[in-house]
Amino acid sequence: MSRVLPTISVEKPWGKDRLPAPFTAPDGQRIGEIWFEPPAELDQLLVKYIFTTEKLSVQVHPDDDQSEAAGKGRQGKSECWYVIDAEPGATLGIGFADHADTNTLRAAALDGSIEDMLVWHEVRAGDFFYIPANTVHAIGAGVSLIEVQQNSDITYRLHDYGRPRELHLDEGLAVAKGEPYDMGLARHVSPTGTIRLVSGPFFVLDRVDGPMGAELVADYPGALLAIPRSDGVTVGGSPVAVGECALVDAVEALDIAPGGTCLITRPL
Repeated sequence: MSRVLPTISVEKPWGKDRLPAPFTAPDGQRIGEIWFEPPAELDQLLVKYIFTTEKLSVQVHPDDDQSEAAGKGRQGKSECWYVIDAEPGATLGIGFADHADTNTLRAAALDGSIEDMLVWHEVRAGDFFYIPANTVHAIGAGVSLIEVQQNSDITYRLHDYGRPRELHLDEGLAVAKGEPYDMGLARHVSPTGTIRLVSGPFFVLDRVDGPMGAELVADYPGALLAIPRSDGVTVGGSPVAVGECALVDAVEALDIAPGGTCLITRPL
């Protein structure tokens, strides 16, 4: 049954006490993530908002086969980032400037120089990056973004700027690719127009300007998730607001009014 998904706000030391509209942080709290509880019908996917005032750890996620081999379940973690707000000079670190072997990465993780080996991309609202499993990455300070990911919580921290949290060097280095990021997986999304952002292998993601065309409707044969980016999005006749995420049991129940914009996604 179509419905708006429950949310979970997560405090983080690197989160924000002033969030971009329509979100607000409770007094005295620094909110770093807002999650939408994955519905049983589409539990392969997780959607969240991330808000940062400090850099997140340098980290990496395993793929499906590596996760299963480690006894952590069948699903690894590939993800994507859609930047919705960025302070001047805000950056995302993705991949390395040059190829590096495991020994080099280990030494750099231990002495902190792995941060400087990453390529830091200055970002603005509308920038988009698909991050395959095994890609070493870090979200910088001053960024607000939507993350759509395989529903997995397996994160291996390689470097955390001296914060008193556990690192996972052996596990992380076993799955990390010491190579440059494929910029063919990144783009700046035009403010208008329907565009496919992710075409697999684990999920599809579209940024849709309403109303939806017949070809796109046909590409969503079952349930999907809808993440409004403007007013004018309804599911089963009920409005879904910016800052919410809805399970849509059939694409025919989703209406995006002319001038309305929505992200829609489904697993493959």
